[in-house]
Amino acid sequence: MITTGLRCRCTVFALVLSAAVAGAARADAIIDWNAKAEMIAFEKRMTPPPNARIMAMMQIAMFEAVNAIEHRYAPYKLTLTADRNTSKDAAAAASAHDVLVALHPDQQASLDSALRASIAAIADGEPKARGIELGRKAAAGIIALRADDGANAPESYRPVTATGVYVPTVIPVSSTDGAVKPWTMTSGSQFRPAPPPALDSDVWTKDLNEIREVGGRTSTKRTAEQTAIARFWFVTGPQAWNPMVRQLAAAKKLDLLDSARLFALVAIATSDAFIAVFDAKYHYNLWRPVTAIRNADVTGNKATPRDPSWLPLGDTPMHPEYPCAHCITSAAAAVVLQSLFGNDIPEVSMTSATAPGVTRKWTRLQEYMDEVAAARTYAGFHYRFSNKVGQDMGRKIAELTLATQLRGAEAVANPSR
Repeated sequence: MITTGLRCRCTVFALVLSAAVAGAARADAIIDWNAKAEMIAFEKRMTPPPNARIMAMMQIAMFEAVNAIEHRYAPYKLTLTADRNTSKDAAAAASAHDVLVALHPDQQASLDSALRASIAAIADGEPKARGIELGRKAAAGIIALRADDGANAPESYRPVTATGVYVPTVIPVSSTDGAVKPWTMTSGSQFRPAPPPALDSDVWTKDLNEIREVGGRTSTKRTAEQTAIARFWFVTGPQAWNPMVRQLAAAKKLDLLDSARLFALVAIATSDAFIAVFDAKYHYNLWRPVTAIRNADVTGNKATPRDPSWLPLGDTPMHPEYPCAHCITSAAAAVVLQSLFGNDIPEVSMTSATAPGVTRKWTRLQEYMDEVAAARTYAGFHYRFSNKVGQDMGRKIAELTLATQLRGAEAVANPSR
């Protein structure tokens, strides 16, 4: 049964996470702590960029800790060494715990309990103690590395207006996120795309008219399935791809280090994708469909008629339109997964707190990222050209991440590979 109500309740989301983890063929500390971090972000209603940053810090710390024991891959930034008998599970759990406590101090009691549960099955002794110590070192190293990355810069958006003239007083979000220090990119502008199409161009005309017809709240052109897909993808941030990553890590029976590397690569690519997209969004400051359609008569383009009362299916996100953030991040995550597993994958499924009763399933990663992009047009949020540009940026960021980060020992020894 398809339900399209918009009830974003923690109980619904808890069921989503429980099903994702309980249904996995093989859970591990990486999967468990990924789900724990995701739940905290959901309950605190975090916006996607800081959520993705915390996720990246935690996943990288877990990777650095476990990799320090095996040394199968190049580290991200830390130089850690550990005895081969050190407990990898203890190291992974302790690193995740300490990162999350540092960034969510109000959650310490819950996180302390989660840590005790995570390491309860590990026999007491030196391997366990060394693992905990190693995990704490990894967490401290990553926390120090990101201490001055610009994520805490004060919001300073200046509303555009003339002296004395009223404008809506809700301040847009994420106006400073494009200036945060990237994980892999040289700067937030490294993959800044070309400007959006001119308002008298064929592309603009076609895409604006399309979204006016299929993305409106009262559209008769959008199908019931397209409406369900649009509402499904009102979900934002890491929870829009992490459940799929958890399922694939379990289905592929990855060992702890390979699981840690997978989650770290996805987190790096998607966090950088947010930095890149908000750099571009506030650089170009392109109007959203709701603004463009209600002001279509001022462009001089007679092929894009004005609709004075048009509204999108959902509430338009509070930041500029171009490019599509959902598209860049889903593409970044999917391209990392494609590089490791191929495009054809064991069936994965997701549910969404923003579309109770709806389950989406995929056996091809390209279909997943294309669905996310199409959903933003069905919702009335993004023009088709913005979706394509976002996907291209996400692909480039993922490819850069894969080419430069957490590479195998053989590849590091021979950089031409």
